[in-house]
Amino acid sequence: MADSEMDIDQPPTDENNGTTTEVRTATGAVAVRSVEGWIVLATNVHEEASEEDLQELFGDYGEIKNLHMNLDRRTGYVKGYALLEYSTQKEAIAAIGGANNTKLLDQTISVDFAFVRPPPAKGQQGRGGRGGAAKGGRTRSRSPRADGEKDDEKDE
Repeated sequence: MADSEMDIDQPPTDENNGTTTEVRTATGAVAVRSVEGWIVLATNVHEEASEEDLQELFGDYGEIKNLHMNLDRRTGYVKGYALLEYSTQKEAIAAIGGANNTKLLDQTISVDFAFVRPPPAKGQQGRGGRGGAAKGGRTRSRSPRADGEKDDEKDE
């Protein structure tokens, strides 16, 4: 593993202003690269699909480094999804754009990136932490006072 060379993708840039742009999935999450390459997830794969069927469909978009189809132990059929690995981001984007919502053995498959970083929640742009009352989170209940009184029930 140490002697193999890893392809490094340059972040895509916007030609208009030269800034880097992140690749987004259909749900708006930022696609991220795995350690090995760009992993594409194909869902709704027909249970009788074979590796050759997927190689034929996805091979048009680039060289597939790895193809993984989980099989049901009891039936031996495909569980309904497949993971495909591409070396470059361009190949993965081409596969997603070209194969998403296409038919494979009379079933429409959905294709998207397998690894994503979800968009930040509202109000937490670039911040960590748990939130709190000021940020729209849940307030904590107050501890009882040491003398056993509550603030609401003061005798005067």
